[in-house]
Amino acid sequence: MANGRVERRLAVIMATDVVGYSRLVEADETRTLDAIKRLQASILTPSIAARGGRVVKLMGDGALVAFNSAVDAVDCAISLQEELASDQKELMLDDRIVLRIGINLADVVIEGDDLLGDGVNVAARLEEAAEPGGICVADIVHRQLGPKNRSAFLDGGEISLKNIARAVHVWHWRYAQRAGPAALPARQRTSIAVLPFENLSGAPDQDFFSDGISEDIIGGIARFRSLSVIAATSSFSFRGESADLKEIGRKLNAAYLVAGSVRRAGARMRITARLVEAASGTHLWSEHYDRELTDIFAVQDEVTRTIVSTLVGQIECADVRQALRKPTASLAAYESYLRGLVHIRGYGPDDNRQACLMFEAALERDPQFALAQAYLALARMALHGYANAPRDVLDNALALARRAVCLDEGEGGCQRLLALVHVNRREFELAERHYRRAYQLNPNDANTLVQMGGLLARRGKLEEAIEWISEGFRLNPFPPPWYCAALGNALYILGRYEEAAAALKELPNPGPFTFARLVACYAQAGDTGATEAAKAQLLNLCPDFSTEDFIRRGLLLERPEQLDLFRQGLLKAGLPT
Repeated sequence: MANGRVERRLAVIMATDVVGYSRLVEADETRTLDAIKRLQASILTPSIAARGGRVVKLMGDGALVAFNSAVDAVDCAISLQEELASDQKELMLDDRIVLRIGINLADVVIEGDDLLGDGVNVAARLEEAAEPGGICVADIVHRQLGPKNRSAFLDGGEISLKNIARAVHVWHWRYAQRAGPAALPARQRTSIAVLPFENLSGAPDQDFFSDGISEDIIGGIARFRSLSVIAATSSFSFRGESADLKEIGRKLNAAYLVAGSVRRAGARMRITARLVEAASGTHLWSEHYDRELTDIFAVQDEVTRTIVSTLVGQIECADVRQALRKPTASLAAYESYLRGLVHIRGYGPDDNRQACLMFEAALERDPQFALAQAYLALARMALHGYANAPRDVLDNALALARRAVCLDEGEGGCQRLLALVHVNRREFELAERHYRRAYQLNPNDANTLVQMGGLLARRGKLEEAIEWISEGFRLNPFPPPWYCAALGNALYILGRYEEAAAALKELPNPGPFTFARLVACYAQAGDTGATEAAKAQLLNLCPDFSTEDFIRRGLLLERPEQLDLFRQGLLKAGLPT
């Protein structure tokens, strides 16, 4: 440092480290060192150079790299992880080279070719906080990214880093490779995704039947706490795509994939299923079942039992019996129930009415069908505007949901839907109790996680809320749009208005209540142009909009200060009281 002057500059610092380096060297020092040198030459150095980075330090088990752009640094990190995963996929799990990567943006001290200072230390700690095969970036880095790369990261909230006095807000790359047991924490659950079984019957209107079989297998596997099961809405997003299974596994962050097909012909059917290791594409198991249609539930049990036993070996008989419980013995009731699910998840003008009819038809055929009872409660609330439904509708929904739980106390879906009824009745304490029970019964239900997070945000438990919602998005990386409503509401309450607006914009067919939230977000963020545009759309849909009416009818919030926060945003935008 010439003349004693400390030279500083703003830099993006990327820190990388090889997971389990000591173990790898101890097992085979020569092979490990040669492999790392090859990867540095063939993947690390070219990728960094292509994006204008400079290697500050190159250690045996990692590197410190400086970039001028956060976009370039993150693009480089994603490229490194993807290329490395592809390069190592043919190796045994214990022999693979796996990286953790951390990225920070800060003012650093320049000493010769070296970079020093607190910003460098934070980058190193972010690397330690990353998952094996993953990327952890500081919030200041995440805010520099474009929409595509921003959406590739999940909010990790504020965390404490070793030897760093202040908490640091971090984001985790959602597509981190699950490279295998040697690279993962001991408590990491094996992840599995069940793809939609292909309908080979030749009748497109039978897709719901093959989907129902896929979802039943998901439901059975999800009851095992040792497995992390990707939600159906995410795995089903790959229906009909030509991407190979390894690519699908990477995008879903799944170690294993289940795929198959269903063919119905007259009174008979054939179900074909196979289990695939996602990283290698290796087929671990396959089987087909030719059965009479009346045996469908026995076949689903058999498929699920075989998949689970292949994955986790010996499982206690009691757990197996619990995992393979079926909702009804009536095929006609089951078909009506599946058709109802298609409609309740739709956004058509008549979907809620059709859902009610289907669930009612299921219950006519089997009055003891617990899930049909619970979903009928939801459909009737939805048909009448959820929390704004007349009191008799809400009372009827509560009675239905309670009966569903009585019929099947061990079904997490019934507990979750009873909790949702309590939310819409503004009975938040009861809702939280039933969401926690639903989670105990099925910790892999992403819907429970996100709905619970939404409730906790309403109750002012913001840090816990974000944890639940983030875990829901992890289990369901291609979620239904309503997840974004829960996330947007929580982010607004946290004062992260721009992020809240970005989440709310993901909702299809936004109505007045969604546009009102967007107006509040933009007004609080100080974006005048976006505020006026959203306000115009709101008043076009609802010319007599009233802030107080929205506060009363459009918000299910428990705390007065949260209501005031929305009121401030709407009044700041110039909307009428």
